[in-house]
Amino acid sequence: MESYALLLGSTLSAGTVLALASLGLLINEKSGIVNLGAEGMMLCAAVAAFATVVHTGSFALGLGAGMLAGALLAALFGVLVIWFNTNQYATGLALSIFGVGFSAFAGIGYVQAKLPDTPKFSWPVLRELPVVGPALGTLHPLVYLTMLLAAAMVWFLYRTRAGLVLRSVGESPESAHALGYPVRRIRLGAVAAGGALCGLAGAYISTVYTPLWVEGMVAGRGWIALALTTFATWRPARVLLGAYLFGGVTMLQFHLQASGVQVASQLLSMLPYVATIVVLVLISRNPVWIRANMPASLGRPFHPGG
Repeated sequence: MESYALLLGSTLSAGTVLALASLGLLINEKSGIVNLGAEGMMLCAAVAAFATVVHTGSFALGLGAGMLAGALLAALFGVLVIWFNTNQYATGLALSIFGVGFSAFAGIGYVQAKLPDTPKFSWPVLRELPVVGPALGTLHPLVYLTMLLAAAMVWFLYRTRAGLVLRSVGESPESAHALGYPVRRIRLGAVAAGGALCGLAGAYISTVYTPLWVEGMVAGRGWIALALTTFATWRPARVLLGAYLFGGVTMLQFHLQASGVQVASQLLSMLPYVATIVVLVLISRNPVWIRANMPASLGRPFHPGG
C-alpha cells in the first residue's frame, strides 16, 4: 500500500507541471489566442528560475523570476500577433524554437550548478490520513495551490463579470469591441497571464520537481499541455483531472520499473506521449463536440475596423 501512496504523491507532483501550463494556455485560448510557444517559455523560465535560486538562495524569488520570464516572452508574442497580426501558429512555433535555443545557451554555465537544500514541508492534517498520509503530507505547497487555482479559475470564468468579458472576447471580439471593451488589451493581458503560469510551471520543474538544470529538461511537457487544453474541452476542472491522468501515466513507468515488471524501458518512456496521441485521436472522432466547446474566434486575428 505504501508504494501506491507514493505513486499518488508523485502523480500529483508530476501533474502540477502540466496543470499550471495548461491552465495558462486555457486563459490564452479563452481570449481567442493560440500560443504554441509553451515549450520555449517553460524552458526559458526554468533556466531563469534556476539561475535566480543559485545566485540568491531564495526559491520564492526563483519561482517569481520564472513567472516574469514567461510573462515577458508571452507579452512579446502577444504584441506580434495582436497588434501586428502575425500568424499565431507560426509566431508560437518561432517562440518555442527561440526558447529552446536561448535556454540552452543561457544555461551553459549552470549545468553543474547545485541548488540549496529544498525546503521540507509538512501538513499535519494530511499526514494523519490513513495510507496516503505520508505521501500527501509532504508535498510542495504549489501542488495544493494549483488545485485552488483551478477552482478559482472556474469561479472567475463562469461567475464574474470579468470572466464573462474575457469569454466574450474569445467568442465574438467584434461584438465585444462594439460594446466598448478594449479587445486587444484584454487579449494581451490574458496572454501575459497565461505566459506567467507557463513560466511558473517551468520554474517548478527546475527548482522543485527536479532541482537541477539540464538542456531540454521540459521534455515535451509544453506540447502535452497544449494537447491537454483540447482534451479538457477548455474547462479548468477537466484540465486538472487530465493533468493528473497524464502525470499518473508518466510516473507509472517508474513504478512498474521499481516493481520489477519486465518491460523495455524505452516502451515505458513512450507511455505519456502515446497516451497523448490516443486521447487526441479519441476526442477528434467527434469534431462537432470540439467545435461546440472551443472559443469561436480561436486563432483568428481581430481587425477593429473590419
